[in-house]
Amino acid sequence: MKRKWLVYLLFFVVLLAGFYFFLFRGTDLWKPKLPVLSYVKSYRLTAQDGRPYTDQDMLGKVSVVEYFFTSCRGICPKMNTNMKAIYETFKQEPDFMIVSNTCDPGTDSVPRLKAYADSMKADPAKWVFLTGRKDSLYQLARNSYLLDDPKNSFQKIEDQFIHTQFFALVDKNGKVRGQIYDGLKADELDKMKKDIRTLLAEKGSARFASNIFSNNPQ
Repeated sequence: MKRKWLVYLLFFVVLLAGFYFFLFRGTDLWKPKLPVLSYVKSYRLTAQDGRPYTDQDMLGKVSVVEYFFTSCRGICPKMNTNMKAIYETFKQEPDFMIVSNTCDPGTDSVPRLKAYADSMKADPAKWVFLTGRKDSLYQLARNSYLLDDPKNSFQKIEDQFIHTQFFALVDKNGKVRGQIYDGLKADELDKMKKDIRTLLAEKGSARFASNIFSNNPQ
């Protein structure tokens, strides 16, 4: 009798496992997830071609985000050499973007960003360079992308300056995922490439347009 019940139990377990396999097959629900660190708040900036660029333009795209400035002679050239390699790797992916925000909008006008983007041979449909109000750019860096310490906002905006070598990775639903990656370290860039591929394979949510920019990232 005991053996009979064990057979029944094993049959039930196999049946249940099969049910869940077919239920979630073809979805991302069974796969390990990259952690959610933050989410992109609403913004409106200007791209190198003069067009408005907002948070809504990132939806449906896996985006690598950085902060730099065109007159930088320190870490920025190396960062953007590495970013160019990321661009070349993924530029044929229809759901991939790079978003480069200036941290020096007083200098980095639209024409200056256009000249810089052209020097990088960046397709504006795949790699945008953004400028706008300094406070908007800095709040976005700190509160959305986690690329600067929020405590630095206690200074007057005129006295603030972000100079960071880190990249953020945003999924198709506007969530900052994985980790904050060091744009100068080869091993972290390799990890980011792997994580980009993971996020590209995920399906976008049909719900993001109405509630992804709430105050409750899931």
